[in-house]
Formats: sequence, structure tokens, C-alpha cells
Amino acid sequence: MVTIPTDLPRRIARRGLPFLVPWKWRALVRASELGPILLAGIVGVVSGVIVSILAATVQRAHEILFGLAPGTRLSAVGHLDSLPVLFFPTVGGLILAAVTFFASRWRWRKRVPVDPIEANAVRGGRMSLIDSALVVVQNVISNGCGASVGMEAGYTQISSALASRLGVSFQMRRADLRTLVGCGSAAGIAAAFDAPLTGAFYAFELIIGSYSVANLAPVLIASLTATLVSRLFFGSTVALASHGPAMLSFSAYGSALLIGLACAAFGIAVMQGATLFERGVRRSHIPSFLRPAIGGLLCGALAMQSPQVLSSGHGALQLVLGHVFAPEFLLSVILLKSIASAICIGAGFRGGLFFASLFLGALLGQAAALAGLSSLPGAPDANVYAIVG
Repeated sequence: MVTIPTDLPRRIARRGLPFLVPWKWRALVRASELGPILLAGIVGVVSGVIVSILAATVQRAHEILFGLAPGTRLSAVGHLDSLPVLFFPTVGGLILAAVTFFASRWRWRKRVPVDPIEANAVRGGRMSLIDSALVVVQNVISNGCGASVGMEAGYTQISSALASRLGVSFQMRRADLRTLVGCGSAAGIAAAFDAPLTGAFYAFELIIGSYSVANLAPVLIASLTATLVSRLFFGSTVALASHGPAMLSFSAYGSALLIGLACAAFGIAVMQGATLFERGVRRSHIPSFLRPAIGGLLCGALAMQSPQVLSSGHGALQLVLGHVFAPEFLLSVILLKSIASAICIGAGFRGGLFFASLFLGALLGQAAALAGLSSLPGAPDANVYAIVG
């Protein structure tokens, strides 16, 4: 007879082994085609709840720190007082450095957190839930203090980590676990942007890395359920709306091609700029615990010229799509936002450039329209070109 030690749960917790669900459930998931789809639905629901909570937390932080009216987006404000704009990003950088320092002092937390892309590429979809929670905390601090970074990194990190932990608990096959991690990323993006197809394509292109019929149903179910849960909290938050013509002329498609090429080149330049600035910061003699604070101070100084550089830019994007601004204003915001994002990423703030890229593309599209594309025969209005960008 085989005896089970009474301290087995404590041994499992100490060794970091995953909790396993009853073997009958595991066998059902592994043998049934509906099993992974049901797990994807669970991932979507949980991700939708978590993304909604994180988004509400960051928005509330903006309202408290910068004195905003309830529901007002930080980047949509036309003017902010100089003191909070300079003070809170700087203090946020100090808090972020302190959190990062104490987390690095943990003996078992010396490793760098693994993102969903690396987890699927080299680790078979396995992610650490504690490391991912640390990334979320750092992302909330960064975005909550007004730094020019998005929350997408935190959304996809925690959603994918929860999906990974769920898949490991069911002892899913390596391919199925990678798909479930992709479902988590898709759910995080879909809930954040109220866009299930965007979340699905994000998962296929970046996380899973391929399109297949077997992956289609779980990823779509996760994206749809996450979107529905997010709408229960916030309602429909569609930002990209246009009243342009139903049919576009041939010249409009040619203009869209030019805008696409210009945005691609500019996007590469922004990413390269962020990388170069990060390398420069690392080679400097500035102590690592002061880098986020200095980056926050510089970001605040840029925000004094244009508050649209703060945070990810949700509110600013809605302004751009709802109004037509002067070319000088558009070009100045493009320059300031690009520099602020590069500074914040390079200084050590945790976040991404996903939504910042959307915002910059909309600015470039509207600027191109005002530069002469809208005057072409059959060309749509500047708002359509902003969406194209």
C-alpha cells in the first residue's frame, strides 16, 4: 500500500509545484474538443473582470492625483497645474524604483519576469503568476502617476499568466497550453479596447505565432467573453467612429497606402528611439533607483507643453477623432508624445507603446490629410485618414 505523506501540500507549496485539479476533470479536458473551449471561456471572463478593475484603478488614480472630474481622461485635459504634472510622475518613479528594489531582494525573485511571447516561444506556455503580478503592480504605478506608457503590458501579462496557471493545473498538452496562453492575451487586449477581433489577431500574430482552425474557436471565445464582461463594467467604449462615405474613390486608397508606409517608417523610428534612449540610460552613471524619477520629471516637463503626452492617450485619441486640429498642433504633439514615450520606457517605467502607437498614427493620418490629401478628388475627410493612420 502506498501512503501519502500528511505534509504533502506543504511540500508542494515549498517546491513551487502547481495545484492539480481532480484527474477526472483533467482527463475530460484532454480527451474532449470542448474542454479547451470551456477553459478559454473561463479565461475570458476572469480576464475581463481583472482588466476592468485595473482600468478603473488607474482612472481613479488619475482623478485623485491630477484633480480630474469623474470620468475625465488624463490626456484629454487641455491644461493642468504645473505642480502635480511635475510632482506625481517624479514621485511615481521613486515609488516604482522602491518596489523594483525590494522585489529584487527576494531570493527566489532574481529572475526576470517572462512575457507571453517568450513563454510560448521557449517555455511551452509556462508563466509565473507571482512575477506577472509584480509586472501589473509596476504597470499600475507607472500609468497611474501619468507616465507616457500604456497598460497593455499589465493586461496581457496577468491574463496570460492566469491562463497558463489554469492550463498547468489541468496538465494540458504543450500545444494546448500555448493556445490557452494566447487566449489570455487575446482576452486582455479585447477587454481593454472593446475589440474582440483585435484581441484575436493580437494573439494569433504575436503570442501563438500561427493561424489554425484548432486555435480559432478558443481564441475567439476568450476574446468575446472578455469583451462582454468589460462592457458590463464600462459599457461600449468604441473610440474609432467615423461618419465618412460608405464608398471611397481609387485615389483615397492610394492615399491610405502612403499613410500606411509613413506610419510604418515612423513606428520603426519611435521604437529605435526608445531603444537608443534606454541604452544611453544604462550606460550613464545615473544610479538605477533615480532613473525612473528623472524620467518622470522629464515627462512632466513635456506635459506642461501638452498634457496629451501623459498616460497612454485614450482621451487624446478621442479628441483627435472628434475634431480637426491645426497642423502645427498635430506635429508638436507627435514630437512631444514620441519623446515622452521613449524617455519613460528608457528610464524604466513599466508599460507598452501599443495604444501610444494608435494615437501617434491617428495624429499622422490627420496631419497628412491637412497637408493636402483631403484636397484630392474624391478624398474623404480628415477623420477617415486619422483612422487609417
